[in-house]
Amino acid sequence: MELMDAIRGRRSIRKYTDDMPSDDDIGYILEAARQAPSWANTQCWEFVLVTDAETKEKLATTLPETNPAHKAVTMAPVVIVVCAKKGISGHFKGKAVTDKGDWLLFDVALALQNLTLAAYERGLGTVHTGFFDSRKAEEIINVPDGVTVVELLPLGYPEKEGRVTPRKEIQEFVFYNTYGRKEK
Repeated sequence: MELMDAIRGRRSIRKYTDDMPSDDDIGYILEAARQAPSWANTQCWEFVLVTDAETKEKLATTLPETNPAHKAVTMAPVVIVVCAKKGISGHFKGKAVTDKGDWLLFDVALALQNLTLAAYERGLGTVHTGFFDSRKAEEIINVPDGVTVVELLPLGYPEKEGRVTPRKEIQEFVFYNTYGRKEK
């Protein structure tokens, strides 16, 4: 699969079959995440792979029932609880060095982009889930101090193909030399 095919084809999947992804496929997508760039190569991400039905049910309680991904957390054979070590990405000598503070969200997003594209390449589906109670999720999976849960990422074989969503035209979000300038 060509990279642009994966980028254009990957969709959010909220319904999964019961089929468990192979250890080989899971290893492949984790390797894709491992290869992501990160601030000063800190690689602050950590993943908890949840396959236990009871734990997935508990994690689902961290999402509002109105969240479209609510059922995906219990339905997917695997839920990747995406964690990050705090205070290392975007930091130098223990202090945040950008006006954005901790850079962990950026680094995690880079790793997850790699992971989700690799999953799609292997015929697996994912859905980014950020609308949930992260502190409650941290309690459920026993996250230690200094680590935070960033997102829940259901993973499995799609029950059906995801729908294509419209994208903005490039000229709608690209400016030249100053914000708002459309001409080169």
